Amino acid sequence: MPHISTHVLDVATGRPASGVRVELRGRSLTTNANGRTDEPLLAANVLDAGGYEMVFHAGDYLRAAGQREPFYEKIAIHFVVTDGNRNYHVPLLLSPFGYSTYLGS
Repeated sequence: MPHISTHVLDVATGRPASGVRVELRGRSLTTNANGRTDEPLLAANVLDAGGYEMVFHAGDYLRAAGQREPFYEKIAIHFVVTDGNRNYHVPLLLSPFGYSTYLGS
C-alpha cells in the first residue's frame, strides 16, 4: 500500500531523534527510539497527487535535549506527490542550528 513516512536523525549527537512530534494532514505521530514513527503518517490504496506539508515540532525535542532557547520551533517541509502508487519517505536531519531533508526510499 503506498504511504508517506519519515524519520528524524539528530546529527549533533549522531543518534535517532526520539520524541519528535510530526504532523501531516491533521494526523500527529511521535518518533520512537529509532527516530521513526511506528506507522506511516499516511497510507492509502492510492495517494492523492498534489502538495503536502509535513510539520516537525523541533523546538519541543531540542528543549528536551537540553537546548534552552531553540532556534527552530517548527520545521515545515512542503513536497509534492506525483505518483500516487509509490511510497514517499521524507527524512529530517536535525541539528540545533540547521536541518536538511531529502526524498528517501
